[in-house]
Amino acid sequence: MCSWCYAFKPVLQKVRLQLPESIEFSSLLGGLAADTELAMPAEMRQQLQTTWKRIEQKVPKVQFNYDFWINWKQTHPRRATYPACRAVIAAHTFDNKSDKHTEYQNQEAMVDAIQKAYYQKALNPSDESVLIQLAGEIGLDTTLFQSQLQAEHTQLKLEKQIHKTQQMKVNSYPSLILKVDQSFWPVGIDYLEPDAIMETISMLIEFE
Repeated sequence: MCSWCYAFKPVLQKVRLQLPESIEFSSLLGGLAADTELAMPAEMRQQLQTTWKRIEQKVPKVQFNYDFWINWKQTHPRRATYPACRAVIAAHTFDNKSDKHTEYQNQEAMVDAIQKAYYQKALNPSDESVLIQLAGEIGLDTTLFQSQLQAEHTQLKLEKQIHKTQQMKVNSYPSLILKVDQSFWPVGIDYLEPDAIMETISMLIEFE
């Protein structure tokens, strides 16, 4: 539910395809906004719409559906992204972790489904009912998914991932971090082309 992460996804996919086999890619959930049932204040609703418009100017291929904000009385915006984070973790429990080609298949499908729901379909991924609906749409058993979504161990896994991002000194999203031995190196984000990112990664590897 980070709109800048959504805008970065096409370039990130290109970066992943260009990474040498010696580099293992993994993703972490930063949490962003804890659970709340409080309605999002009008000022924040306006601020996020302004962010969307800024993204559309910076990354022209990215377009948002503003019906989410226009119909805010029906979508009930809340500053709560933990539910969506837990849904990603819950979806990962359905993955075949013994097969490197599919070990994150459902996890990544859930990320895609959440982003499309929020940014294109004007649905609210802060609502568990929406997340359960999305689980069914990507082919997961919704009863088992709901159980995983609400399980205490899912929240604990989220907290563990958040702690890892804090150890890496991540303070903005999206972030790319290259870990070499026990060192963490931030890699600058480019929302339009992967070349500069790949050059930075190559430089850091050579430096080490």
